[in-house]
Amino acid sequence: MSSEAGKGSALNTVITDADFNRLVNFVHQKYGIDLHQKKQLIVSRLSNTIRAQGFQQFKDYVDYMLSKGTSDDVNQLMSRLTTNYTYFMREMGAFDFFKSRILPDIVRRHQRDKTLAIWSAGCSSGEEPYNVSMYIMDYLGAQAGAWDTRMLATDLSMEALTKARRGIYELPDTMPPKWKKSYFVPAAGGKFEVAPKIRSNVIFQQFNLMEPIKFKRKFDVIFCRNVMIYFDQETKRALAQRFYDATVPGGYLIISMSENLDPDTKYRRVGASIFQK
Repeated sequence: MSSEAGKGSALNTVITDADFNRLVNFVHQKYGIDLHQKKQLIVSRLSNTIRAQGFQQFKDYVDYMLSKGTSDDVNQLMSRLTTNYTYFMREMGAFDFFKSRILPDIVRRHQRDKTLAIWSAGCSSGEEPYNVSMYIMDYLGAQAGAWDTRMLATDLSMEALTKARRGIYELPDTMPPKWKKSYFVPAAGGKFEVAPKIRSNVIFQQFNLMEPIKFKRKFDVIFCRNVMIYFDQETKRALAQRFYDATVPGGYLIISMSENLDPDTKYRRVGASIFQK
């Protein structure tokens, strides 16, 4: 990162409306994230980063990001502005539906090719795709080895993906003891490392959800939970349409309880936060 602004004086923590709007519009156009009501959040989360990189005022930083910012600079910016908060066994109602309704359906439909296509879109630090993999392995049991259940997990943040690939976590009390024993290995400091058979089931990749979705296969299930809360209505509508186009007929989209799709979505609702094509 540049230090053209020079070091030696304290950061001016005032951001003008013009510079705020330039930065917010840059983030919105590139990543779909709506920060127009988050001025204080931007100041508080970026101040230390901007100061450490030698800029004296927000204007210098915004000028740099919009004209010279590298992919690493942008990754750092987005890591600071988005909250990568997730945990195992989150919103159990969705997992119960996945186990009781979705898995039997998609396994039945794939008896011939024995290949499932599942995507965790906005996987954050990895708990969700690992958790989904545990449900799959548990459901298939002794037959799991005959199936290709590898799932895609993507996120915008390289920082989050690095933690996800590391696969070391503190486990919640809600984690079934059987799973704790079968799907984790004790690690230092009372933490647990995801076991190899679960780690190898998840393919982590950086991906911006504003980009066209052009993966090789369409998906039986897309998990995108607590991601669209950052988007405005138009961005959410467009993303839901891209998800729909990337879903197989009869496939599912699972969002969070705090989110919803437009009433005119092509998906039909089959659960509290679950939609089917």
